[in-house]
Amino acid sequence: MTTGAPEGLLDALDAYEAALAANDLEALDAAFVDAPGTMRGDDRGLLVGHDAISAFRGARGGVQTRSLTRVEVRPLADGLALVVSVSEFAAGGQGLQTQLWRRDGDTGTHTGSGTGTPPRWRIEAAHVTGRPKAFDTTVWRAVGDPLVAPTASGPLDGRTVAVKDLYAVPGQPVGAGNPTYLRESPVATSPAAAVAALLDAGASIRGIARTDEFAYNLTGRNEHHGTPPNGAVPTRLPGGSSSGSASAVRIGMAEIGIGTDTAGSVRVPASYQGLWGLRTTHGAVSRQGLLPLAPSFDTVGWLTRSADVLLAALDASMPSVSATASASAAASDEPTELLVPAELVDLVEPAVAQAFAAFVAGQDAPIGPVRLADLGVPPLEDLRELLRLVQAAEAVAAHGAWIDAHPGALSAVVGDRFAAARANDPTATADAVARLDDVRATIRTALADRTLLFPTVPGPAPLIAADTTALERTRTATTAMTSLASVGGLPAVSAPALTVDGAPVGVCLVGGPGTDRALVIRAGRMLQP
Repeated sequence: MTTGAPEGLLDALDAYEAALAANDLEALDAAFVDAPGTMRGDDRGLLVGHDAISAFRGARGGVQTRSLTRVEVRPLADGLALVVSVSEFAAGGQGLQTQLWRRDGDTGTHTGSGTGTPPRWRIEAAHVTGRPKAFDTTVWRAVGDPLVAPTASGPLDGRTVAVKDLYAVPGQPVGAGNPTYLRESPVATSPAAAVAALLDAGASIRGIARTDEFAYNLTGRNEHHGTPPNGAVPTRLPGGSSSGSASAVRIGMAEIGIGTDTAGSVRVPASYQGLWGLRTTHGAVSRQGLLPLAPSFDTVGWLTRSADVLLAALDASMPSVSATASASAAASDEPTELLVPAELVDLVEPAVAQAFAAFVAGQDAPIGPVRLADLGVPPLEDLRELLRLVQAAEAVAAHGAWIDAHPGALSAVVGDRFAAARANDPTATADAVARLDDVRATIRTALADRTLLFPTVPGPAPLIAADTTALERTRTATTAMTSLASVGGLPAVSAPALTVDGAPVGVCLVGGPGTDRALVIRAGRMLQP
């Protein structure tokens, strides 16, 4: 330990370490200067403001057992000191903490000490370097360099892929975000068709990325392995269920994330993390080797940091003409009529609506308003309910027997969702199943030669500390917006266009079946400076 530290500073440091060991949130909050400029940074990003730091800490849980083996103090001014300490972890490895400590009364900021209370030292800024990890287990289930090598050379040479843990990967079982399911899964001998397409185009698999259990969630939060980071805003959730794939791409661990989109599981994390995300035309990319959730809606999709890489993944994976598209629609990049649907914009938060209006106003191409009802599209609430009922029925059909045989294996949130799915009214479910094809045809007719433009989701990603009730409200509002493409079986691209409250929000383009490539190209042009 260093000597010559200002009076009381080392005692404050010891108290802070004790609070960390006990995960004493009240004491930890009190250890930081209560001000909007207080900072804390680590490998997941920078937090600014006491409230943001507190919210992050409350959702993080405690730190691993450690002790300080070296402390260096450099006084900078009266009541201000720099502390650099080395920590030794009981499980092995070292970490480094750099902290700026300030004593009460030496700043104009209120810190909670009242008249008659002795001055105390508090942290004004901190940077934490944790002990090295083999890999981030909140992002990856398995990782290699590479995990699977390319099978041929092609347009994706040198690209790395994060594969959602629903696809068959040679030499690996499918885990589906659940450790019990993982233990019982057989090892795959051949890749899923969509994975094989990327390998054949020259890409390598960096690893198998985490997913929400059975893809039946939209937050990215998982009780079994933790929450992958939101690489854009560390205080917010990453979005699911393709959470691990999205996080791996956003933080630079892979260039392509292959995911699935049933009710928004590519579009939502793309919007939350400022990525490009494409839900492909239903049935246009083979789902062979993909663990299903709801086959009537399940689609292959990709997440990337640029439109060019997204197009490369699409071109490597899409057949020249999809099973549901005409040859002319699949081959054409000609722009169709671009419309902003009022009903979808009405669902977003006011700040998002304002940012979106500014984005639309800045476009050179003509963009007109439209009401979906005038195109013959059913109300969004009806589409959301149809999606909910059919998805629930198919999810239970796919996984109900396994869940029954493994009581207690699911997390509380996903377990409750499956329980609610079983409790749906059978008559209403049967009616929804019977109506799906007709409603899908109606939507596709309405969007023939049209492209819709609207915010991808109602608002920025929810905070990590959000409770389950708030997250369910967000899910309901979000699926009202994502259901149009899901029920229609249509392609939808989310592009990173908006910033609201310092967080990204995507804009979404939805077009007719087979217009996948045209949508990505058009979105790319709209985002060009």
